[in-house]
This record gives sequence, structure tokens and C-alpha cells, in this order.
Amino acid sequence: MKQTLDLLDRLVAFDTTSSESNLALVNFVEQYLAEYGIQADRVMSPCGNKANLVARIGPRAPGGVMLSGHTDVVPVKGQPWSTDPFRLHDDNDGRLYGRGTCDMKGFIACVLAMVPTWSQAALKQPIYLGFSYDEEVGCLGAPDLIRHFCQNYSTSAQVIVGEPTDMQPVVAQKGATNLRTRIVGREAHSSQINQGTSAVHVAARLVTYIEDIMHMLVEEGRVDPAFNVPHTSLHVGKIAGGTAINIMARECQFEWEIRHLPTDTFETVFERFQAYCRDIEAGLRDQGKQVEISTELLNTTVPGLVDRDNARVMALARRHLPEDSAGCRHAVAYATEAGQFQAGGMQTIILGPGSIAQAHQPDEYVELEQLQHCVAFLQRLGKDLEQPLE
Repeated sequence: MKQTLDLLDRLVAFDTTSSESNLALVNFVEQYLAEYGIQADRVMSPCGNKANLVARIGPRAPGGVMLSGHTDVVPVKGQPWSTDPFRLHDDNDGRLYGRGTCDMKGFIACVLAMVPTWSQAALKQPIYLGFSYDEEVGCLGAPDLIRHFCQNYSTSAQVIVGEPTDMQPVVAQKGATNLRTRIVGREAHSSQINQGTSAVHVAARLVTYIEDIMHMLVEEGRVDPAFNVPHTSLHVGKIAGGTAINIMARECQFEWEIRHLPTDTFETVFERFQAYCRDIEAGLRDQGKQVEISTELLNTTVPGLVDRDNARVMALARRHLPEDSAGCRHAVAYATEAGQFQAGGMQTIILGPGSIAQAHQPDEYVELEQLQHCVAFLQRLGKDLEQPLE
């Protein structure tokens, strides 16, 4: 485990908060892989300040496994950390503290620790590494990584996305879209309320309707008990508007999200909201009121992961998991890049060390035992790939 912990220490030390560049970490991983004769491809971001990394260990052959993880982490600003978040801290309590230890540099460290073994193994099927940028702000880097991988490496590889799942196989996730809605009304003195249109009041109606949509979906029976929140969820997280208490607000905007079941689609849920916006605009115009409502997507919709077309990758994982977890098929409400890989035509599951309950928290940690389980799983996985694809 020393190699894994040394690598995790190095990875945590890179401040790869999504607002920052990840190129220092990418450069480190490239040099590390080169020590074992492994060449990696960079897939640059449009701004040129970040990169995905793709590499192959073993032969250029059908099949194999893509081990995927994101290099970025969420901010630490404003969080009450007990230690330096960008320095791995071992408190001798079986936990390793630091930003990204759980989400998800712990998995990347486990994978990299196996590179010396895999590079010398008699692999008959390849092991691919795919490390992305900007997962935490909308899974922005993965589409280019997947496109490059399919064009230059493989379309037959199975994918394991190493998000924290307590080393339990996850076969379904919700999709996610972040949005910003802006309302422009007409200012007037609050004593002359018939002369203006309050953007804040209109926003209040929209925010309430967003929650109503969620309840409608439940009433229509669009639920899946596999998820701990068994329905598509809609949530408004930020709102701002107005200039003074005695002025009817000209502008108001709010930011919100749709986390849809993989059996729902973003478009069908969003259209309900859009139809309501059109009704409000038309109704106010009929009253001689002025209002404009516009909504922009803050990220490309992250597709859900559907529990289908995953028999091969599930069989592969089950062969190397403990008996008490090998038969499990979990679903999670958080979004990952797994749905993007599945949309690219690859059999995909989510499986990695640590608990999502620790992700994004101050004093984020991963349990040492979880890393040990992950390394053992990867060791057995590598031996399996010494057999050709059947």
C-alpha cells in the first residue's frame, strides 16, 4: 500500500479545484507513466488550461477495461478544515484526510499504483486509463475524452468509473442539468403597483411551480424505488433580485437544477417549465403588463446511467468482488461521467473506494481499508485480463 499512499499524497498536493488548471497533475501522471514505458495522450480543453489524459497498458487488442476518474476537486473556500486540505493527513484513525481523497484521487492513486505490475504482466486485453477535467462543474471534459478514446483506441472496452461507492457496483445514476432563469419586469414605485411588473413576484411563481413539477411526476407514477430519492428532483439553489424594498423589481434571476431519472429525459421535464413560462408571459401581456422570461443551460445535460447493456462489465466486476457485494446492483442520485460513457456505446458501471457521504465535505477522507479493497480488486482484475477476449 505504500505506493498507493505515496501517490495519493502527491495527487492531493495538486490544487485541481475546477476553477484552476489541472496541467501540473497531468504532467506528473505523464512522467510517472513514462517511467514504465507507457505513452499518454492529452486531450486539451478549449481554453488550453486543462487536459484529459488517455493511456493504454498492454496490447492493442479488442476488449479490455477503461478505468476512468476525474482529476478536479470542489473548492475548500469557506469550509472549516482542521488541516491543510491540500496535504494528505493521516490521523492514525484508519482515515486519510485531504481534498479529493475520496472524490476521487483515491481511486486514481490505486490505479496508478498498479501500473508497475500491469506494465510487466502478460496482458492479452488492454487496460486503459482515462482521467478527465471539470467533472465537478458539469462533466465538461469527458465528452472530448470519450470521443478521442473511441476514435483512437477502442469501442469495445468496458468502463469502470471509480467514483466513491464503498466498492459496491452501481448500475444506474440520475442525469443532471443546471440552469439559470432570468426575469425582466418593469420598475415602478411600490405604492403604484398597477404601473409595474415585479420580476421577484414572477420568480416566486416560477420557483413554486418548479417544485410542483416534481410532485406531478410522482403523482404520475414516474418513480424508481432503486434510488434513495425515487423520482426526478428539481431544486432551486440561488435567487437574487430587486434594488430596494419600495421599488418593484425590474430583474430577478435564480439558478436551479433538474436531476432526472434515467428513464425520464431532461427535455420532457424542462418543457413543462417552459410551457408555464409562456402561460405567465401571455397572461401578463393580456393585463397590459411587461415581462420577459429566459432560461439558459449552465452545462450540457449529463445523461443518466441506465441499468442495461452491462452484463459483461458486471460479470467482470463480480468475479473480483467479495461475495457479499458481488450480487448487488445499486442506483445513485448523484451524477457522474458514467452516463456519458454509456451514451458512447460502452458497457459502464460505477465502482470505487470511499463513501459519497464524505465527498465535498470539510475534512474529506477516505478509509484506508477502502483503498486496500480497491487495490485488491484491481490486482485480480489485471490477472483476469491476462486471458484473451472470448
